[in-house]
Amino acid sequence: MSKELEAFIEYITVIKALSPRTIEAYAHDLSGIEQLAAKSLTQIDSTLVFKILGSITNKRTLNRKLSAFNSFLDFCHRNRFDSLSTKFSLSKIPKNLPKYLPFETIQSSLALIDRSDWIGLRDYALILFLYASGSRISECLVAQEGDIEGEWLRIRHGKGEKERYVPIAQEALKALRAYQESSPYHNRPHLWLNYRGEPLSRISAFKITQKYLGVSPHALRHSYATALILGGADLRVVQELLGHASLLTTQIYTHVQKQNLQETVLKHHPMAHS
Repeated sequence: MSKELEAFIEYITVIKALSPRTIEAYAHDLSGIEQLAAKSLTQIDSTLVFKILGSITNKRTLNRKLSAFNSFLDFCHRNRFDSLSTKFSLSKIPKNLPKYLPFETIQSSLALIDRSDWIGLRDYALILFLYASGSRISECLVAQEGDIEGEWLRIRHGKGEKERYVPIAQEALKALRAYQESSPYHNRPHLWLNYRGEPLSRISAFKITQKYLGVSPHALRHSYATALILGGADLRVVQELLGHASLLTTQIYTHVQKQNLQETVLKHHPMAHS
């Protein structure tokens, strides 16, 4: 890894305080380009960059790598390192509506969970907890008993290490307590545990939501946000609850809102049936 890239990684770690996963992704993408080019990133021209990345067909993956490279170029420019003077344009990706599940669908699936043992109670509580809090799965899995304050969840390890509070529905808290009381590891600090009493992994959480709902844990976060938007919640309130740094990220849910408005008009307006 070149000294310029090392300086950039230190910058996004210490000054920008990006999340560990983001830092890891930046380091992986940029060091990978540097290794393939066999030279420092500051010595790579645009032709070589496109040659290295040209085989990537997934637009989201390509955009992630180009975005990382652009951030590095901007850092070099501001610190007067030798680097490319231009930035790379990102590929246009169609804006798809986030995949979400209606509450009725979630309820139907929850009813199928066998809650005769603590593992079933845990799976039931985890799904409700994710839907009730809108938390990222990474935030949910690091939550500890001390993070539950009354009917609120304190999220201490949010994206960018930003702390926030979100309210938790009574039904989700009741399910959490039922799971904890039946668990042989109820005295452990982490809320979500595997059968050995160790913190539940992301893979295990994915298997749980996939088993009962056929979706990833992130779909429950989308379902939470969608339910709020369709219920009339202000976009900035949803932004705060989701922990989005920018309102632009939250605005994808306005597409859901517009779709709902259109369906309402088509269903109820007299001219829609002429």
